[in-house]
Amino acid sequence: MKARATLVALVPALLVAAVGCSSTDTPAKGEAPDPKGSSRPASGAPGAPAPTASAPATTGTPKTGGTKAERAALEQGDLPGYQISAQGKNPNAPDGQPQADRKACQPLADVMGDKPDPAARETVNRGVGSQKQIGLAVSASVSSYTEADAKALISRLKAAVAACATGFSATVEKQTGSYRDVRAAAYTTSGDESVSWTTTAAAQGVSARVHLVVVREGDTVVRLMALNVAAAEQKALVPQEVADKQLEKVRLAG
Repeated sequence: MKARATLVALVPALLVAAVGCSSTDTPAKGEAPDPKGSSRPASGAPGAPAPTASAPATTGTPKTGGTKAERAALEQGDLPGYQISAQGKNPNAPDGQPQADRKACQPLADVMGDKPDPAARETVNRGVGSQKQIGLAVSASVSSYTEADAKALISRLKAAVAACATGFSATVEKQTGSYRDVRAAAYTTSGDESVSWTTTAAAQGVSARVHLVVVREGDTVVRLMALNVAAAEQKALVPQEVADKQLEKVRLAG
């Protein structure tokens, strides 16, 4: 449990809900997860939502109300084999945007925060837990921007990935984590442009390999982050089907 709590500080604002979705428990045969997630904590992730078997899954029909970001956010039923939580962050997770110790790496630190960067007008976060690959947790967020700001974010991230290969550290609410071995990673998306990289987050003797994908679709930015909470040092990859479905929903909402 101490190691899981440390991961909250390492990846401060995003993966906590996803950790709650990625319990080692699976729904009983013939039963479906609760579409909204449950208030029952997952094993090792106090306060985070977890799968239950009390209600049928939704059909994944696109929403018709709310903001574009809200309509585009993933919902339970959108992705068979995944538990999706909209319950928000674990209360133990720090708030805000982490501050990097190197100016060139600040865009990478920002991505670990509540929103991809301060220019985001609105951000809606979801936690996605795989029921096919136990332990795989993905954070999926949709953010609205001006198109110019969205383009600028992708450019800054590409430059930061190139400049920060040797790593950096970041602090949020007096909790500090280091990010080493920042490496660009090939990843295909259907968006207008994207950037993908891997890094290893470490603090207090605990480390986690993290994969991040940020995609621009017009004036909308999709941010995806994956790690394996059951085996944090194993390589993690954002599932292609998660990225594809999230971008599909962005286009349908637009």
